Amino acid sequence: MIDIAEKNLERYKRLIEISRDLASTLDLDRLLTRIISAARDITEAEAASILLYDDAARQLYFQVATNMDPLMRGMVVPMDSLAGWIVTNRQPVRSDDVKTDTRFFKNVSQTLSFNHKTLLGVPLITKDKVVGVLEVLNKVKGTFNQTDEDLLTVLGAQAAIAIENTRLFHQSDLIAEFVHELRTPLASLSTATYLLLRPEISRDQSEQIITNIHQETIRLNSLASSFLDLARLESGRVQFSKSTFPLLPLLEECKAVMQSKAEEHHIRIELQVSPEIPVVMADRDKMKQVVLNLVSNAIKYNRANGRVLVRAEMDEHFWHITVADTGMGIPEEAIPNLFQKFYRVKGMETKVAGTGLGLSICKQIVQGHGGRIEVKSKPGEGTSFRVSIPRQ
Repeated sequence: MIDIAEKNLERYKRLIEISRDLASTLDLDRLLTRIISAARDITEAEAASILLYDDAARQLYFQVATNMDPLMRGMVVPMDSLAGWIVTNRQPVRSDDVKTDTRFFKNVSQTLSFNHKTLLGVPLITKDKVVGVLEVLNKVKGTFNQTDEDLLTVLGAQAAIAIENTRLFHQSDLIAEFVHELRTPLASLSTATYLLLRPEISRDQSEQIITNIHQETIRLNSLASSFLDLARLESGRVQFSKSTFPLLPLLEECKAVMQSKAEEHHIRIELQVSPEIPVVMADRDKMKQVVLNLVSNAIKYNRANGRVLVRAEMDEHFWHITVADTGMGIPEEAIPNLFQKFYRVKGMETKVAGTGLGLSICKQIVQGHGGRIEVKSKPGEGTSFRVSIPRQ
């Protein structure tokens, strides 16, 4: 009896340490990883997971798990599942045999090849708002008890606050950067409209000013769209709809979309797809967005009569897409900053139009697939971006 009491005391001490730790990070992915690791430890479970709830879409989806396949991220879970019941009823669930529970979502077991036995789940609630569900699976010894439920409930309450605070921090930080970026085009529009009202402005000058207003309006629209994409990606609210599809048609679509832009600059786009890649598994629309962004950059930062090569290949663990150009290249000191929000290479801001958000969005999408994006460049010779996505 003394051993059990001492053991529980140690678990509560561990919970206090974890609560302090949760307040020390504002990186959402890192925060969620810490939460599930802590949940598994204090409940002595085999695995743990967090599902986030999108109140606007009324959808619940996997975000992170200690044993999660990258393809599970973004998997939508039915609201009539165990996790859905927890969200709807705002109550914990303890099951000694999930396979006999009609609410059990069997797709998870099939995707992970994981034998689900026992389960304990609690709602993540903050300010009367459900942000998700924290689950632990398969008690190492025996079944989950009331102490486990109490510990996980306390952790869940702390986790919900930490998740919401992290989201709010990133949103406020991103909004501040966005407002700062708006000042330049808004200043241009203000000056342009002022000049149009001047009686001494000639017809030719008026037409040029109107053209500038049109260009700045397009840039503002692009900036707003990119900002919304990035905000949703960084907050963890984007769901990846993964499917199996042939890669070559997707790359051909991207080439067709960018062809007229390439011809304007007398640049040719070439595709090289290894026959070893008949199909891949990913979110097709998101991967198309990544390729279009990289090809667009390769055209914009290329030289006249240059070339853009889009190559796809596969190795034992990953499939890769490389977009290489014959452009001006990137200075070595700029490469570490390329994926930062609103970053533009010094000297290029006025020469090439852009929002400075495209590569940040690409990185978020690629990481959401459990992959990585790398860049190599030589000034005067060109740049190549390589996207690597785990094979499944």
